[in-house]
Amino acid sequence: MAIPSFLQPRMLVAATMALTLSACFGTPEAMKNNRGKRPDASASANTPKRPQVTGTPSFTSAEAQQCAFDLKQAGVRFTPLPNQDHGGGCSSIDSVKLLDIGTPVTNLGAMTCPLARNFAAWAQYAVRPAARKYFGQEVVKIETYGTYSCRNIYGGRSGRLSQHAYSNAVDVSGFVLADGRRVMLDGGWQGDKPSQEFLRALHKSACRRFGTVLSPDYNAAHYNHFHLDMSGNGYCR
Repeated sequence: MAIPSFLQPRMLVAATMALTLSACFGTPEAMKNNRGKRPDASASANTPKRPQVTGTPSFTSAEAQQCAFDLKQAGVRFTPLPNQDHGGGCSSIDSVKLLDIGTPVTNLGAMTCPLARNFAAWAQYAVRPAARKYFGQEVVKIETYGTYSCRNIYGGRSGRLSQHAYSNAVDVSGFVLADGRRVMLDGGWQGDKPSQEFLRALHKSACRRFGTVLSPDYNAAHYNHFHLDMSGNGYCR
């Protein structure tokens, strides 16, 4: 059957994106030899020691493929991960492992693609310029407490699951400058003027990029980090 002429440009764009994504994804070693890390101590006793591949291929939806395409276009190096069911309601769906966003980052595990995309953009367009503005030098490392963790909010025994349980959150603890100085949330949030201005500028920028942003002003559990996740609709504290 002949393809209507008005559909032909759209089909060409879709085919081009599919070819680009297939070149990006390939068959990374992480997907060939999948071994999940041991859940943390707060996880349910019934949580399997290794995540189980769900059987549903990752990055099949148009939205997920667009996100991966956006990361590639931004020059971000990453590995797409298979969908995983970690047990206890915890999962990693359409997630990636960030390899290079232009600035080294510690402790990054699985991140949902939208979280990874916004985190990489925040590092490039907020963290680096703010360091130049307030300290006159570059950020050489972003330090975090990690991403995926099968646990409830605040690590409690009861309550709803944290966004960390879905690989949809990252906790940022501080930044290392070119001269070796570490600007940490613990101390820096109420520290000297440059540190306060730098961290509050990053908080303000994060509130425009993430669904939920929690700072040391939120509660005692966040005294030493920014919690950034893609849930919510601009909840900023």
